[in-house]
Amino acid sequence: MIKRIALATTAVAAFVMLTGFALRGGHPGWGRDPERMRQMVTWRLNDKLDDLSATPAQRQSISAVKDRVFDEGKQLMEDQRAVRDEVVAQLESDTPDAQKLHALVDARIDAMRAFAHRVTDAALEVHRTLTPAQRQELASEYREHTGQK
Repeated sequence: MIKRIALATTAVAAFVMLTGFALRGGHPGWGRDPERMRQMVTWRLNDKLDDLSATPAQRQSISAVKDRVFDEGKQLMEDQRAVRDEVVAQLESDTPDAQKLHALVDARIDAMRAFAHRVTDAALEVHRTLTPAQRQELASEYREHTGQK
């Protein structure tokens, strides 16, 4: 039961915190305006915290987690743009450096893995901030949303 709640909380927290990143492809300009994405994520998070009747202390703690994860995600996206430029430069070359391209792939995988672990830790931090009843409500919403029983 605890694992299910932790998983549900992780999924919900990750979704709420990262929704702005996922919207990039579907809505022109959002991927280029991190502050607008931050605003949208904040609105969604505040709506969810309203639904959960979160206390001011919970809101402050969870908002700090959201800001930290968002800033890390923003940096990851900025780093990705630099890598993409390097890949294009390599592929425009008459003799692309295969070793360098593979190293770039490995570095990006490592960066994404590290970020995923930090998001998981952030979700666990949010989990500890919520009451058992709030966690149960999130878990129930998650199950309903995903069609799980």
